[in-house]
Amino acid sequence: MTALPDWMQPPREEGWLAEDLDNLPDAPRHTELIDGALVFMMSPQRSWHGRVLDALTYTIRQQAPEGFEVEREMTVSLDERNRPEPDLLVSTAPYVPERTWFAPKDVRLVLEVVSPESAHRDRTVKLRKYAQAGIPHYWIVEDEDGSPVVHVYELDEPTGAYAPAGIFRHALQREVPFEIGLDLDKLTPRTGG
Repeated sequence: MTALPDWMQPPREEGWLAEDLDNLPDAPRHTELIDGALVFMMSPQRSWHGRVLDALTYTIRQQAPEGFEVEREMTVSLDERNRPEPDLLVSTAPYVPERTWFAPKDVRLVLEVVSPESAHRDRTVKLRKYAQAGIPHYWIVEDEDGSPVVHVYELDEPTGAYAPAGIFRHALQREVPFEIGLDLDKLTPRTGG
């Protein structure tokens, strides 16, 4: 058995802190911090995931009004022991080229495209954590027989939890966090059959 790389050794007994992620130069891309533990993508990403995420990023960025920034695969520092990396986020923070994370107060929407290895985290863990951090909108994109289906949640401020705001197939039209219209059928090419 080989020794663990130095970057995998927690710097303290209670685990990692959000600020530690910026000091792990040899860590794999897409390393997240959940409850003080490092989580990183080890399995190869499916082509479907990449195509849907590319199309969503482009389309939402094209529709974003001034004052909104659309970022892909950037972490959100929810608290000192949680810094997840959503697939896409919409923020009101100005663009800063050196930025490595966003504060929850600046994030208006987080979006996760579910893959088999992230399904539990996306559907339960992150759903709860993003709500507790006060992020107003959370979208989960699922693969339904090759077609993207978007589960939309809005933060219910009195309870501090997300409430379902709709499940969208074929088309999505939302007025928040800004006017967004998506033709979901065009996000992935249909294969012959």
